[in-house]
Amino acid sequence: MGWSTEQAGAGTQDGEAGAGAQAAGSAAAGEQGPDGQQPRPPVALSPSRASDFMQCPLLYRFRVIDKLPEKPSAAATRGTVVHAVLERLFDAPAAERTAVGARAMVPGEWEKLLAKRPELAELFAGDAEGERLAQWLAEAESLVERWFSLEDPTRLEPADRELYVETVLDSGLRLRGFIDRVDVAPTGEVRIVDYKTGKAPRPQFAEGALFQMKFYALVVWRLRGVVPRRLQLVYLGSGDVVTYDPGEADLRAVERKLLALWEAIRLATETGDWRPRPTKLCGWCDHQAHCPEFGGTPPVYPLQIRPADGPRVPQGRMGDI
Repeated sequence: MGWSTEQAGAGTQDGEAGAGAQAAGSAAAGEQGPDGQQPRPPVALSPSRASDFMQCPLLYRFRVIDKLPEKPSAAATRGTVVHAVLERLFDAPAAERTAVGARAMVPGEWEKLLAKRPELAELFAGDAEGERLAQWLAEAESLVERWFSLEDPTRLEPADRELYVETVLDSGLRLRGFIDRVDVAPTGEVRIVDYKTGKAPRPQFAEGALFQMKFYALVVWRLRGVVPRRLQLVYLGSGDVVTYDPGEADLRAVERKLLALWEAIRLATETGDWRPRPTKLCGWCDHQAHCPEFGGTPPVYPLQIRPADGPRVPQGRMGDI
């Protein structure tokens, strides 16, 4: 991981850097997807996709197997820009890491992102005067500025930023993802930091975000043999910092949960039986037109399927299973 040290006195109390599925359409078995590749079963698990399956197995299928397109989100895109600023801020010498300078980076990071993903321009379609874009950029700048009230970048020298990690467990399960920031104290203690541009959830709903952090901690532990000393969630939307100090027992429990989750994903992949799980989050889903809960029909399943206790059979619709 290329660990480096965090400057003394920084304290510890207080990264799928992804923008979602971009591929289009649903492919029949044997038909190539938009990236020119054949549809295939999932081969690895990330925190985001694990959360998708736990939220709704059918959503997982739509994103991972069918690769259905999703509309760009202003909130998610703003988060991508803010993350880019907080990552690249550390390219500058410590004394130059100022709130004013960070705010000034926001428009440039937006332009870079737009150049890579021109479809994001539709977020501001019809905004001839640029008022909505200006407001959106101002909100991103405010989130960046708030971070300076939560952490002091002049006293931090991250070991890694936007770090891609991947490991294979003894079971054969491949885990991977992106960590926003990794700090290492002079004593060697590791802190994993994740930026959230939303508000901190109420305590009874905090486990989902902590699950993501424990996932990363498990991967780091398996890669480096070191249990991270602290997991830190920085909520820029509300100005909260949430920390958790994991132990080996925590991470072993997460590993067991992931193995059970992967077994459920494997079974659903083989049988084609992806059940929708209705929740309040359904109102935000882009795939209602394909969801049986809203009267829709899923695309033709692009992989071969087999009954739970029988040989493989040709693909079919979920309603035929």
